[in-house]
Amino acid sequence: MTPTAPQSKPVPETHLQRTLTSVINELPVDSALAALFHRDQGPLVSHAARGFTPRDIQAILRTLSASTVAAAASANDQENGRTIRLRLITPGAKSLIGVSLIHRNRTYGFLVIGRKESATFAKKEKTLLEQSSDEVTKALDREGLFDMNVVLSRPFVSQEPVPPTPSPTEMFTAPASQLTPEFQDKIIAMLTDANQYVAYDRIWACRYDPLAGNVEVLGLAGDLKSEQKDGKKDLKPGHRLALDSSASGWAVRHRKPRVDHDLASTQGRFLDHKYLFKDRLLSSLVVPFFVRGQVGGTITLASKEAGRYQQTDARTLEPTIVKIADLLQAPAPGQTAQAPTTGPGGEPGAPVAPGPSEPIIRKQERQAAIGEFSMFLATEVREPLASIRAQLEEVTGEGILDFDPQTRVENAMRDLIRIEAILNEILDFAKPLELARRLLRIPEVIESALTLITTDLEVTRIQVTKDYATMIAPVRGDEAKLQQVFLSIFRNACEAMNPGGHLHIQVTQHRAGRGVEDQILIKNDGAPIPAEIVDKVFEPFFTTKRTGIGLGLATVKKIVEEHGGSIAIGSAPGEGTTVTIRLPGISHGPAYRGRGRRRPPARR
Repeated sequence: MTPTAPQSKPVPETHLQRTLTSVINELPVDSALAALFHRDQGPLVSHAARGFTPRDIQAILRTLSASTVAAAASANDQENGRTIRLRLITPGAKSLIGVSLIHRNRTYGFLVIGRKESATFAKKEKTLLEQSSDEVTKALDREGLFDMNVVLSRPFVSQEPVPPTPSPTEMFTAPASQLTPEFQDKIIAMLTDANQYVAYDRIWACRYDPLAGNVEVLGLAGDLKSEQKDGKKDLKPGHRLALDSSASGWAVRHRKPRVDHDLASTQGRFLDHKYLFKDRLLSSLVVPFFVRGQVGGTITLASKEAGRYQQTDARTLEPTIVKIADLLQAPAPGQTAQAPTTGPGGEPGAPVAPGPSEPIIRKQERQAAIGEFSMFLATEVREPLASIRAQLEEVTGEGILDFDPQTRVENAMRDLIRIEAILNEILDFAKPLELARRLLRIPEVIESALTLITTDLEVTRIQVTKDYATMIAPVRGDEAKLQQVFLSIFRNACEAMNPGGHLHIQVTQHRAGRGVEDQILIKNDGAPIPAEIVDKVFEPFFTTKRTGIGLGLATVKKIVEEHGGSIAIGSAPGEGTTVTIRLPGISHGPAYRGRGRRRPPARR
């Protein structure tokens, strides 16, 4: 059950990873990792992580895969719940605990939680972690990722649904994919011609996506027969590889070529080397190329001969690199702007459709500016930081430093990870939202969000009262995103209130034109928001806190509006602050029927 076994299933970079990432991102913890089995007695594979470095993840997987831990897991399942204490310390976490993920009485993986303090987890905290692991199982079950024979359903993972086309009013419109059949044919032809410069058995090219923080396979050439013997390719155009777990990502982060003479020693660390090693390829060369002064992607060559490549072989690929870089810089068909036709004297030659209103134009200009700024951060800030962190990881992994220098380097790495987390938050805000819509009942989403802050409410003695209408129409939306909305508002309310404060939540249904809408009022009796800034709280990068970057409420507004709703905030001295959210309901769906939900004030 070792995580580096060559026969392990490839990590699916599809709906499975996004589902797990959306769940662990909502956990109020310092670090989280979701590792799953694809088959009984199979390898334990990491699919989503936050706050852990690649080396941390490998160490955690090795610890979880040990037979002694497996035996302890069985004992814990029967006696002390499903939690396992991991006797392991990482640069970002001093206390680690694992919770087994169970579906139909079968353990299919682990949820690992880490925190910076060295104190042990209390019994109540373990119970909350077990509830979090159940949320992971529910999320996977909702998406149909289980079947009876395989723990995780491979066909569903590989058949990725097509995401909806972003609207023009998105915060940032992602660049259109260049992977058209004509584009792939050109890439393959260029890669095939590279054989006249340097010998290879297999070659492929990747494009670096700075906003997504990964590399995308553009095309492959060479000996692909062994790769197709099972009826499908492990690597194919459109496949994305994470920077931290691929040799192509290593070349992007370090901005220099990488030569590996023995893939048997690196196939457990890099996913693309695992594909090569499985097909009996023994050595590889990864060369990064640049577009407009920035890393544009990589070219990977692989050979069945061990020790085949040297660093000097990277120069022989320059003719191929120039061709691919020129192709990536060429505008895609249909993207060139066309000037409107005009008649003599500058008069329009044909009727022109009325343009958007001035407020919409200003909004689009602001969104375009945020998009350009995010691209600048992705290329000019995140790339150098990733390169610095990669070099620090190499230095600490070599074991050549004494204790004191090693400690200082690890502290610097923690600061770099924190800065990267802030950058990722900004870049995520700039991306278009991907909503996994389904029918939801708003009171249930609110209850799940309250569960995550139960400890904070008890510590601050905040009273929570709820007033849910008897009939509430369901909403078609993304449960994780809406839970993020309520969680952010609840936390802001707790920060504004003194100990012993009062938080009131009301959900009602109203008519809206020919349909219905759900209205959610969230009121707290804390310090009011000053009148001069109450209109600015939803603006990006506006904050009055000492920590944070001012994207919490801006993200809340973005999510609500993406669901077709609206959000407003009102505050006055002596009255506290009230947040009003309106979401369109489904009038013909199964309505929420509250049973005894109108409660008197209760202390949580």
